[in-house]
Amino acid sequence: MTVTYSSKVANATFFGFHRLLLRWKGSIYKLLYREFLVFATLYTAISVLYRFFLTGSQKRFFEKLSIYCDKYAEQIPVTFVLGFYVTLVVNRWWNQFVNLPWPDRLMLLISSCVQGRDEYGRLLRRTLMRYVNLTSLLIFRSVSTAVYKRFPTMDHVVG
Repeated sequence: MTVTYSSKVANATFFGFHRLLLRWKGSIYKLLYREFLVFATLYTAISVLYRFFLTGSQKRFFEKLSIYCDKYAEQIPVTFVLGFYVTLVVNRWWNQFVNLPWPDRLMLLISSCVQGRDEYGRLLRRTLMRYVNLTSLLIFRSVSTAVYKRFPTMDHVVG
């Protein structure tokens, strides 16, 4: 997580969850609350209209209209839409995994390209790999809470 409130997420209680939702910047709840409020308002209005203001024949007409709409709603393949969504989510996760920096690939490239069996070649390869490990650590430190707890300051990184 790249957010600064990840410790609050880990320690959230059931009754404090609503306060945590208000803190989230990119929450699915913050993305969809307007649509949910519109849906809940319309559903309540239609339910009140159906229960208190319609006559018996109007209720039967409304039920027939609902069945007609439901019949055409079944033509949308929900499994296809859900499968498409899951594919997008898994592909996004897989792309994040593939784009993680792996130092060993670069190490093999450095060891094959930086020639020399003498002390200079060995020190050059070792220095380049230290720089690679440092950049990997800085990247993982900005992404992972566990790595950030292990290396909270630059003094810990240097140590």
